[in-house]
Amino acid sequence: MRQIVLDTETTGLSAEAGDRIIEIGCVELVSRKLTGNNKHFYLNPERDSHEDALKVHGISNEFLRDKPKFAAVAEDLLAYLQGAEIIIHNAAFDVGFLNKELELCGLPPLRAHVAQVTDTLAMAKEMFPGKRNSLDALCDRLGVDNSARTLHGALLDAELLADVYINLTRGQDALLIDMAPGEAVGGIRTQVDLRAFTLPVLLANEQEAAAHEDVLKQLDKASGGKTLWRSWSESVA
Repeated sequence: MRQIVLDTETTGLSAEAGDRIIEIGCVELVSRKLTGNNKHFYLNPERDSHEDALKVHGISNEFLRDKPKFAAVAEDLLAYLQGAEIIIHNAAFDVGFLNKELELCGLPPLRAHVAQVTDTLAMAKEMFPGKRNSLDALCDRLGVDNSARTLHGALLDAELLADVYINLTRGQDALLIDMAPGEAVGGIRTQVDLRAFTLPVLLANEQEAAAHEDVLKQLDKASGGKTLWRSWSESVA
């Protein structure tokens, strides 16, 4: 499925209170690979940003004065998003703002145009209970370079989130490595199945096993004792 990683910047925190979108950044993934077919808009929100919002995104009110209004780009944006899975960090926030902008244009809400919306914040909370799961925290945890992120920016954040999402969803299928057509003999797309190789099994030493046990205890504590591996391992034993 075609996937679009999306992020917005806004004048404030409440679409219902009249805050508006000032920037939209979209990054396209096809077969879990960046295509370069991205979308980026700066928008005139017809109001000033709150002082706290300016500290976050650094996009001045003066810079946005001559930018198009959301209504002018709505058709182009919806055509780009049509039928895709939309991936957003803290999706309720961005979707709420997009729905309000679409409502002001007399258009149906976002979910009427896309296949589904995936919230990476919800995914991260499930995978890392009790941990910080902001975009910066996930970049640090998953080894994604966010050194260029001094301020929030919709396109940069969408690019970072695309890398974070790929890392969050990398499972057993990651053992299959696609080779691009230019790398394959005769331009034929092939797959290298690493499962065909005999890989050595490296057992944890005592120090590593103790560190692993400590992490399990922390997860168990953070989830309020709701983890299942203790009872499952005991029943298997």
